[in-house]
Amino acid sequence: MQRAGYTYLTAALVKRERSRRRATRGAIATLLVLGTAPVIAHHVAGGEINLLAGLDHVGALCLTALHLLLAPVHSGFHVLLLAGAGYALWDRLRAWRRTRQALLPLAASRPDPGDPFWAAAAGAGLDHRRLRIVEGLPVPALTIGLVRPLVYVGQDLAEELTEAELTVVLAHEGAHVARHDPLRLFALRLLACALFWLPAFRRLADDLADDVEIAADDRAAPGRPLVLATAILALARRRVPQSLPGTSLGFHHRDLLERRVRRLVGEDVAAQTHLTRGSLIEACVAVSLLWFSTFVVVHPLPVSDSMGFRPHCEHPAGSVLAHFFCLQGEEDAAHCPHATGRTSAAHAMADSVAADPLRLDRDPVPAGVAPAAPGAMLLGVGVATRNAVITNTTAAAASSTVADFRIRRAPASSPSAGRTRRQL
Repeated sequence: MQRAGYTYLTAALVKRERSRRRATRGAIATLLVLGTAPVIAHHVAGGEINLLAGLDHVGALCLTALHLLLAPVHSGFHVLLLAGAGYALWDRLRAWRRTRQALLPLAASRPDPGDPFWAAAAGAGLDHRRLRIVEGLPVPALTIGLVRPLVYVGQDLAEELTEAELTVVLAHEGAHVARHDPLRLFALRLLACALFWLPAFRRLADDLADDVEIAADDRAAPGRPLVLATAILALARRRVPQSLPGTSLGFHHRDLLERRVRRLVGEDVAAQTHLTRGSLIEACVAVSLLWFSTFVVVHPLPVSDSMGFRPHCEHPAGSVLAHFFCLQGEEDAAHCPHATGRTSAAHAMADSVAADPLRLDRDPVPAGVAPAAPGAMLLGVGVATRNAVITNTTAAAASSTVADFRIRRAPASSPSAGRTRRQL
């Protein structure tokens, strides 16, 4: 089924381009959410996000060691987002200044009734108040302005193009004005610079910028597609000395130029994407690392005394990587507080109870720490009692051994030795 007025386009091409445009917009929105949501939501929600509370191990994997390992990675994404925001503002400011510096010295005038530009603007449906004729314009024609876009055309276009070609060129630029394309492209390039660490986003933005030119062609071409094609080729043959930043010139890129002309002459041409396999792989790796680091960083660290780089387990190693995995034997050992299955928030309280069973009778439970379950209290008391019995038994055995050793080394004739033996 043909679109009304666009009889030069095949039904298959129309359907394919619509699907591609929707997919491009969806991919841009998805990357924008995936690239910013973890960092923003983590700080907006604060402590409300606590997905791994009470879980200190996944199998042998120690989540606290993983937290310590990925916390710098998560902080690095904060730095990237802040740096990207600064870079985006600087890039858009630089583009605005360069465009202003290029146009400010040039003499611009409005069209007069009766001249070729006035007639062409009327035929294109472009308000003549939005049209500026510039002598010595670096590019043939362009549309700039975020709130009230204006169309700038070179004064020599009236001599290079026919009246019909000049009309369709102004119709093309008028489509940019009606659709507020300068504002759309500004927002796209701003986001692409902010997410510079996702090259796939910038390439998708370039695909959408190409679609902006195609959409403007479709508005200007009905009834005169071949005229627009010849005008594009005529402007493409010009040697443009320089380009203005922040503008989309559809005849500067060979692939886009070929696509535009072939569409206008009725060919079923496939659109080429700027997206590459490498940029997709980079985006997948970066987004996965961002989400995984955020998911792990929300895991609360155990409340404990300072233990250097290992506040979760008293493993003999000092590096996080050295106790990244808590083996079965280590998990069952008394030095690993995760072995009992206690929540991270109660680690300090449970350790204090184990060291001093009578503390609960003297000190109240600190604020923010849930009262320990009766089983946990009994476990702490039992562990402390067992350790005390073992310590006293060991000390008694050691004292007995030392005393026996001294008796044997004493001379047999010594009275004190005799008394000692009789006493024993």
